[in-house]
Amino acid sequence: MNPFSFVVQRSPDVVFSFIFFFLFSSIPPSFGYDPLDPFGNITIKWDLLQSDSGSNFVKVSILNFQKYRHIEQPGWRLGWDWTGKEAIWSMQGAEATEQGNCSRFKGGQLPHCCEKTPSIIDLLPGTPYNMQTANCCKGGVLSSMIQDPSMYGSIFQMSVSASDKADFNMPENFTFGVQGYTCGPAVEVAPSKYSTDGGRRWTQALGTWNVTCMYSQFLASTTPKCCVSLSAFYNSTIVPCPMCSCSCQGLPGAKCLNYGETPSLLQEIKDTNGEPPSLVRCSEHMCPIWIHWHVKQSYTQYWRVKITVHNLNIVKNYSEWNLVALHPNLKNVEQVFSFNYEPLNPYKFINDTGMFWGVKFYNDVLLQEGDSGNVQSEILLHKDPEMFTFKAGWGFPRRILFNGDECVMPPPDQYPRLPNIAQHDAQFSIILFIFSLFLLICCV
Repeated sequence: MNPFSFVVQRSPDVVFSFIFFFLFSSIPPSFGYDPLDPFGNITIKWDLLQSDSGSNFVKVSILNFQKYRHIEQPGWRLGWDWTGKEAIWSMQGAEATEQGNCSRFKGGQLPHCCEKTPSIIDLLPGTPYNMQTANCCKGGVLSSMIQDPSMYGSIFQMSVSASDKADFNMPENFTFGVQGYTCGPAVEVAPSKYSTDGGRRWTQALGTWNVTCMYSQFLASTTPKCCVSLSAFYNSTIVPCPMCSCSCQGLPGAKCLNYGETPSLLQEIKDTNGEPPSLVRCSEHMCPIWIHWHVKQSYTQYWRVKITVHNLNIVKNYSEWNLVALHPNLKNVEQVFSFNYEPLNPYKFINDTGMFWGVKFYNDVLLQEGDSGNVQSEILLHKDPEMFTFKAGWGFPRRILFNGDECVMPPPDQYPRLPNIAQHDAQFSIILFIFSLFLLICCV
């Protein structure tokens, strides 16, 4: 009997579950689902705190619930579409980039923003206190949950009114303003509660809505942003990043400088409201970030790996950078030198993924390309007798991500391999035979 048909007849639910799990687990992170952080998202929470004759006081909280993916400069830029004729009269902790046409309002004081589709940005550090609110004014930068739990959220407050004195209506068509993120509709949830009097009394919002935004690497960039090279102490071969990993020299939009050249002033000018221009050092892979994984040493019970991150971007520093690696032996990490480390454990029964990031005020900023444009660390791992081996490239990572984006790995058939013992034995036998023959001739 066909064993597969036997399984189908006996347990169709098992087969269906297996097929469903296979299809679900094979969805790449480019479609918004990240298997290394399955519950990660940006949540935008709207709390309606007061409402009086069309005047509404709203508190907006932006929370980064992603374990390792953070929001770097120039930061978030929140947008939405009002459903009526709403206007923002005042704001604390953030500001609208445009006031818009407020001609329909009469009087001495005009609203802060009359745009149908406002664009809201965070205030900068050092903003006067009368314009601040709690957990604001970070320039739109949000840390990941693991890297800095005190910096993963941002809050602003605003007074909103509609000219027709209608009740408060949640806006629609939300945007987060960071490449790769798409937002869903607002969903009403249980009202938020706030403690007063040292926790003895609780108040709650009149209404609370959540907007969830998800990241897609494919939407963020059609080309990768980093690549990985490999080497090991037992093989003299250094496997470089695959050619044209991120781009190719000569292609439209590929800008690079050869070693010895310096960028012009125009190339270095940065737009404070946008991403720095992409200008990298010329290489075969053309990636702004190059990561090298070196299997450095083997001891009786331990083995050591060295990780080096090179910044080949000439006009950009990477603040609060992080690196995520997937390797089965990460469950036996003994010590990490000069980097912070935290296991991710997206699935409690599998501990093969870890996050590395820089030590505060030491190497938490990856400087632009140059002599100081790299950070490095060594990892000491305990050998697991049930799985440890250097055969078939086992000592190299399965995946590497930098700042949440997956890096291009060399093909497995190019990984540095252990020396072929049989070939060495054959060569030694030939040498021994020739030497013996030489001695025999000399003795005769």
